[in-house]
Amino acid sequence: MSTSTAQAIGLYQLCLNGAKTGLLGAPTFHVSLLVNPSANSITGVVQITQSVTPHGAATSINVTGTVHEMGFGGQNTKVIVLKGQYVVSVPPPAIGAYLQEFEAAIVFHGDGWANGLGNFHWGTSVDNSVPVKSVPCQ
Repeated sequence: MSTSTAQAIGLYQLCLNGAKTGLLGAPTFHVSLLVNPSANSITGVVQITQSVTPHGAATSINVTGTVHEMGFGGQNTKVIVLKGQYVVSVPPPAIGAYLQEFEAAIVFHGDGWANGLGNFHWGTSVDNSVPVKSVPCQ
């Protein structure tokens, strides 16, 4: 059974990294997903790291979403849509925290997950046309 046939039948893990190369201080998106192709559903975690944040801090976000496959002009296209929320702590001297929204859309052209483009929106930050590639899951 081929990998694509196996992936069409049952759950599989998909790990992705997205980053704009050559842009100092740009965030990197580390995406770890569990894909259920029979339900077109995804669940997982997105971790955002950025070298300019204090001590290289990371934001970890639980996400859910959908994956759809379409054919355009004889080319297979996969679209991933993710949504989630994360807690933002208010810096001192204030006290408290609030929920912030996260959304992402990632498009892959061709038969695999090798190279794609993603749009990421979290809080007041937006990163469009971010190159996204498949990486080995750890």
